[in-house]
This record gives sequence, structure tokens and C-alpha cells, in this order.
Amino acid sequence: MKIVSFKICPFVQRVTALLEVKGIDYDIEFISLKDKPQWFLDISPNGQVPVLITDNGQALFESDAIVEYIEEAYPALQPDISLETKATNRAWSYLASKNYLVQCSAQRSPDADILQERSGKLGKAFDRIENQLGDTPFFGGESIGMVDIAWLPLLHRANIVEKHSGYDFLGNRPKLKAWQHILLSDDLAEKSVAPDFEESFSNFYLSDQTYLGRGGRVENCCFSEACATDACC
Repeated sequence: MKIVSFKICPFVQRVTALLEVKGIDYDIEFISLKDKPQWFLDISPNGQVPVLITDNGQALFESDAIVEYIEEAYPALQPDISLETKATNRAWSYLASKNYLVQCSAQRSPDADILQERSGKLGKAFDRIENQLGDTPFFGGESIGMVDIAWLPLLHRANIVEKHSGYDFLGNRPKLKAWQHILLSDDLAEKSVAPDFEESFSNFYLSDQTYLGRGGRVENCCFSEACATDACC
């Protein structure tokens, strides 16, 4: 199969991470979203990545649909869970994916006030997952599942931002940070992106055009649940 990708797209990483965990071989082709080739527009009704072209030549679009196809077409990550748990996992996965662009927007903030506002929106999602996480290494227990895959792009990017700028999107959320550590403790994040991903990511999100790229800080705000309100963020 083949994945059509934009190099720093979190929706793509969700798909490639799932393929990596399942050990499925795939090819990947990167395109420019500023100059989309016509062949891509012909197979992508929404003009967005990722697109997965199956071994049968069928083009699938929308990351939610693609990961469901991969999970159903190949041995499931968690084959013995109930239908209720599967539905719940889809919901928690959706909470992650609908915040990908929220995080992207926060990372591109031009000043402290905008970063604080946008980080507060992302912080609400982080508070919800913090309250849901248990004492197991992964979201659903002892093995990685679909929810872990969905949150990986958010946690991977937060780690890169903190490493390069010192800014901590995760704040005072110990369970979330422990989960991040588990998910980043092997090479899954690196295997699911291009070799020069961190450089490309930093050039766009941590350039001198962004507050984070200029070494900015937001002081005295940890973006806890209390902080992630209209009064603060």
C-alpha cells in the first residue's frame, strides 16, 4: 500500500504509526500542499492528506476512516475488547484528532497572549485525558491500542517543542506525562515520520516567525483545568 503525505502532518503520523505498530509494509510519497499535483486532487475529494492507496488500488481518505480500515483489515491491536469499549476508544481517539489543528495553531502563535489563549484550548483536551488515564502503561491496559496511536502525534510534538523551546504544553499533568514517556520510550514516533521530520517541524513551528521559536515563555500559568477557562486562557 501507499501513503500520500505532507511531511509534518499529524493526521498522517496517526496512520503511519498504526502501520508501524502492526508491522505492515507501505510506501510513502510526500507532496507540497501549496502545489498539490493533479493526480492527488483526482483521488482526494477533500484535497487533504493522508490518502491511503490500498493494495487493490482503492484510494481512501480521511484519517479516521483510514485507521478504521487498517484496524479491521489486519489483525486488531486489541482483538478481545467489547463493542462498547471500541466505541469509547473511537470517541477518545476523535478527541485527539480534532485537537491536532488546535495544537498546530498554538505552535504558530506569534506572541505570548495568543499562545496562552490557544494553549488553553488544547489544555482542556489534555485535562480530559489526564482524568481518564489509569495506572496502566497504555490507555487500555498493558498493550498499545488505537487511543494511544491517536494521541501520539500530540505528545510527540509537545516533546519536540519542550526540547527546543522549553515550553511545556503538558503542564502539571503527571499521568499524561507518564503516558507520553511510555509512548516515546521506543522508536515508534521516529519510525512514523520522515527522517528529517524534527528539522522540518522546527523550521515551520519554531522559526523566528513564532513566539516559541523566538524563545518566548508564558510565566505563571500551568494550563491546569482551572486555568483553561475564559478568565485565564
